[in-house]
Amino acid sequence: MTILESLNWRYATKRMNGQKVPQEKVDTILEAARLAPTVSGLQPFRILVVADPGLLKKIQPIANNQPQITEASHLLIFAAYEDITDRQVEEALSLVEQERGLPPGSQDAYKNRLKDLFGGMTQEQRFQTAARQAYIAFGVAITAAAMEEVDATPMGGFNSEELDKLLHLKEKGLRSVTLLTLGYRDTENDRLASLKKVRKPKEELVLELGPCPTIDLQESAAFH
Repeated sequence: MTILESLNWRYATKRMNGQKVPQEKVDTILEAARLAPTVSGLQPFRILVVADPGLLKKIQPIANNQPQITEASHLLIFAAYEDITDRQVEEALSLVEQERGLPPGSQDAYKNRLKDLFGGMTQEQRFQTAARQAYIAFGVAITAAAMEEVDATPMGGFNSEELDKLLHLKEKGLRSVTLLTLGYRDTENDRLASLKKVRKPKEELVLELGPCPTIDLQESAAFH
């Protein structure tokens, strides 16, 4: 399928049939998420992969008992670092030097600008910045799953504090921000499986602006 065909095929699957997703497809989805763009390439998050049935059962009540948690083949947990530290900046830019064969220290000026940027934020602002980067990878993973014809359910309905406690994420400096189940749709029990995809028309979603944009918030259909 083309990317648009894949995105039309996918939906937020509500019931899955328990069939296992081949490891090579899971690896492709994870690699796509790894390749997602992030601010200055920092990648200030981790992706936790859960396939153990016992652990999935423990997670299910934390996620409002949504059935996909235990019916899925894999659960991906996107967890952002609680802080963006000078050390993370140093490590990320040093890796750039190493991988691109640049002289050691060639990225020092940029490192310092990033440190100043993040140093001017509160700790919560730095976490929110990290969380937004995790969401970029999350979106790429959803698209990659569709391209692999793997069903995926984005989930924000869970108790992040309880999940962090269960998985000891705080000790790792992480906070869970969103979940993605991977599996295959149960067409007999999922009422959404046969329903038409509904989205706003392009004219109500996309605004093409000229050099001096003026937007009438009362008249524009995009804001109705």
